Amino acid sequence: MKEVIFRIESNVQIAKNTYEMDLVGDTSEITRPGQFVNIKLEGFFLRRPISVCHYEEGRMTLIYKAVGEGTELMAGLAPGTRLNVLTGLGNGFDISLAGEHPVLIGGGAGIPPMYALCEALKGVLSPENIKVVLGFNTADEVFFLREFERLGADVRVATADGSMGRTGFVTDVLKDLDYTYFFTCGPMPMFKAIEKIALTSGQYSFEERMGCGFGACMGCSMMMADGSYKRVCKEGPVFRREEILWK
Repeated sequence: MKEVIFRIESNVQIAKNTYEMDLVGDTSEITRPGQFVNIKLEGFFLRRPISVCHYEEGRMTLIYKAVGEGTELMAGLAPGTRLNVLTGLGNGFDISLAGEHPVLIGGGAGIPPMYALCEALKGVLSPENIKVVLGFNTADEVFFLREFERLGADVRVATADGSMGRTGFVTDVLKDLDYTYFFTCGPMPMFKAIEKIALTSGQYSFEERMGCGFGACMGCSMMMADGSYKRVCKEGPVFRREEILWK
């Protein structure tokens, strides 16, 4: 974990209530897809945890939804604004378990870390062997579809109202796919639906409300299958399927 001052290079709306923020600064602590950063905003006591969508030396991209006062303030920040950011938080995905034909499943705000994961997997697999399933409510919420396609992955879209791609949910697409392993990030109802039909082992990245974001406050602890408690911000947000206790 490292506290870094980043400079906003761009901050633009890319879909309904969804924004892409490009930041310049020290990204050396971000080492795995699935990690997140925690942003300090003026006037707010708690930082805002945001998954990293893309990272390279000296630059990173965040995708976030403006759904509350904090993220609405973020949406209005101009290029050149400096942000205090805790970087390198969380454990990230373990891509060594992916096998030859993994599937990446993202729902709504859980899609950004899937992009960083797809970039990482492209470094060790042929991109056409990587399946990506993206779930949205409506077509006007769709984002980063073209970016995933440019990576060369096999991309499928599902919308709840049928306005783009498959009508229904990510599980309606997943049930027709063959895969060696799955990675997913999204809301809990999506996770529980995936858990009912998934054919292989996999990794879930949890979206949890956090206090400190680095394990001190214990506010995001969850009981695991072995009876222990783990912190989503510290030991997570990514957990293997076998670890999770589903309630």
